[in-house]
Amino acid sequence: MPHVTQDEVASSIPINLVAPTAFSGWCDGQSDRVKTWIDANGFTGKEGQHLIVPGDDGTISSVVLMKETNSWDIWSLAGLPENLPEGIYHLAMELEANLATEVAAGWSLGTYIFDRYKKSEATFATLVMPENADADEVERLVFATNLARDLVNIPTSDMGPRALEAAASQIAGEFEARQTNIVGDDLLTYHYPMVHAVGRASSEAPRLIDMVWGDSDAPKVTIVGKGVCFDTGGLDLKPSAAMLMMKKDMGGAAMALALSHLIMDANLPVRLRVLIPAVENAVSGNAYRPGDVLVSRSGKTVEIGNTDAEGRLVLADAMTAADEEEPDLLIDFATLTGAARVAVGTELAATFTDDEGLFDGIEKHAKAVNDPVWRLPLWSEYRSLIDSKIADINNSGSTGFGGAITAGLFLKEFVEKSKSWVHFDIMAYNNRARAGRPIGGEAFAIRAVYSYLKERYAR
Repeated sequence: MPHVTQDEVASSIPINLVAPTAFSGWCDGQSDRVKTWIDANGFTGKEGQHLIVPGDDGTISSVVLMKETNSWDIWSLAGLPENLPEGIYHLAMELEANLATEVAAGWSLGTYIFDRYKKSEATFATLVMPENADADEVERLVFATNLARDLVNIPTSDMGPRALEAAASQIAGEFEARQTNIVGDDLLTYHYPMVHAVGRASSEAPRLIDMVWGDSDAPKVTIVGKGVCFDTGGLDLKPSAAMLMMKKDMGGAAMALALSHLIMDANLPVRLRVLIPAVENAVSGNAYRPGDVLVSRSGKTVEIGNTDAEGRLVLADAMTAADEEEPDLLIDFATLTGAARVAVGTELAATFTDDEGLFDGIEKHAKAVNDPVWRLPLWSEYRSLIDSKIADINNSGSTGFGGAITAGLFLKEFVEKSKSWVHFDIMAYNNRARAGRPIGGEAFAIRAVYSYLKERYAR
């Protein structure tokens, strides 16, 4: 949030909370001039509505926000920065610390604009940081969310595998994390053959980004993010309309980096590892083909039923590497399947895990911070749908049904030693604008997981 001077705080405009059920009583207590103003604006006191109340001199006296006290969350104030006149405002009511932190973060997120290529003339109202809000946590949440948004919004021309590596390096440098990048044919030497196979057709070499931070004796938390910087579909070419948003196919990597930033900035007592297979699924003479059989890092053989099911291939090698260390918790994020979007829509993070306690914890925190997740089953009877007659497994299901589940079951084949694992199949993008959430790249499930990790690994 912008710095606000003491003089500006003293002259800032109050935002008053009025419950819709108390609207009539509030109106009765207003002057005739304000009552006329209410009527002239057609203000009916519905939940979420706000009204600018003028003073005697015609300037803004206050803002009234219609909100039930039990319905506040991170997005409660997020629509106000762009809908109030430019100026400095403060909350006239006191909120408990966690909620004050959340709504302050939401206000700041409501000022996000992706203006890397087209400068915006938009102006926003400024909120004085609520007294009992955790300013460091506000900054942390806002930075990580907007980092994820930016990474997804940047087109592949500026966010290919090399640039994604650079973005990871910047974060690693900030927190003195150790980073190793395995690039090009070295992927074969260091046993990431499926990452190499998927990415070798691009003019920009594929790579495996490996970042490690924290005390080696602390519980191991490993995050894997799908980093397909553009997905043509490979030789099973997507139609042009389906390629238009494929810059976002590295959304899993964006979530992994954003969550890792939250963890490191908060100095959580974990040994963090982040693995990102960064590739472009391109078309050229050396592209991998439908019908090929690839040998994975784990040694399992994979028949290629569809080159457009590439994300699970690169994830499998990275997750095998993660699994070799037997982490306490393995988390992966991926814009993996259209089937997940059909199942839960574009605004929920489809979530897969066999660990009941893990999901219960994540779901509790997801509800608390309004970062929604929805569990889908790793239904074992569907495993036969990805059988292969000539290899250990096929990367594409034999039917069009249950695609998000069979993708999750594919990944499960490469998780054997991790004590706990959760897989998020996400959109990483807003298709519609909502308060604080413009159309474009979006963070999915990272606030929920971060909140859960803070509780699980409390000092």
